[in-house]
Amino acid sequence: MPRADRLLHLMQMLRDGAWHRASDLAQATGVTERTIWRDMDRLRAAGHPVTGARGTGYRIGADVTLPPLNLSHDELEALHIALAIIGEGGEEDLARAARCLSEKIDAGLSEDATTGAARFGHALPPHAGPEPALAHLGPIRAALRARQKLRASLADGDHVLRPLKLDYWGRVWALTAWDETTNGFATLRLDHIRSVAALPGLFMDEPGKSLSDLP
Repeated sequence: MPRADRLLHLMQMLRDGAWHRASDLAQATGVTERTIWRDMDRLRAAGHPVTGARGTGYRIGADVTLPPLNLSHDELEALHIALAIIGEGGEEDLARAARCLSEKIDAGLSEDATTGAARFGHALPPHAGPEPALAHLGPIRAALRARQKLRASLADGDHVLRPLKLDYWGRVWALTAWDETTNGFATLRLDHIRSVAALPGLFMDEPGKSLSDLP
């Protein structure tokens, strides 16, 4: 059982408010007691109110408990944008709550290597300077819809890009584009782009330069 699925299963077991022995939790999830101890530490670190007592086991209690939710990619992105804005705001109590909620979401994200989050690496420091990425989202989305070329300022200079796809991987936005400057495909993290501007020229799909040609 993948760790993310196991943590969710453990949360469901502990949600009844009763005490559960580590040995019983280990047997139910097919892992060792030592793994259960580490899982309890992970749940605590993510902000879940897990209580443990030697010889008794573990239990959990919370003011509000939500059932498992299925979020679309866009819904998860919208949630992160909101949390990023709140986390960078001046209200310390709300900022702290936003950071805690982000950690809980991360704890529940799949770590399966087949998922985008695992491929791209979602374990980044929460709210580590989201402003640049947020500022670039609007122009890039508009260019994607219009099939409009972009000029992006990167660490090695300006590049002319044909934007092909915008992905969101657990607090990281990435643009897949055909880079006319290097004459090849590029995947760029939005927070690594210094500035971006739409160019007058539009583009059409060309053999070897479209999303279907991406290796």
